[in-house]
Amino acid sequence: MMDFKAFRASLSHHYPGEELPPHLRALWFDAKGNWENAHHCVDSLSDQAASHVHAYLHRKEGDIWNADYWYRRAGKSRPTYDLDEEWETLVRHYLQT
Repeated sequence: MMDFKAFRASLSHHYPGEELPPHLRALWFDAKGNWENAHHCVDSLSDQAASHVHAYLHRKEGDIWNADYWYRRAGKSRPTYDLDEEWETLVRHYLQT
């Protein structure tokens, strides 16, 4: 499985690796500044990981009400730390699972 350093390095490519699950593909696209593709990766999924990333994306968008809905679906609370830290925390967590 890919580690965080390799995930970061993959951001130099034009597309994410095919081996990445949808929630990590979403975070990859988000890091590349493509919120629409990121959202598309998790929008139709209902598992906790996708809901967690979905929440982060709506928080980043500034849609806090919607973000909180998705955090609840993921069984999480909206973090108090900044978005960059949340992105890294999510990537590190889901690379390990």
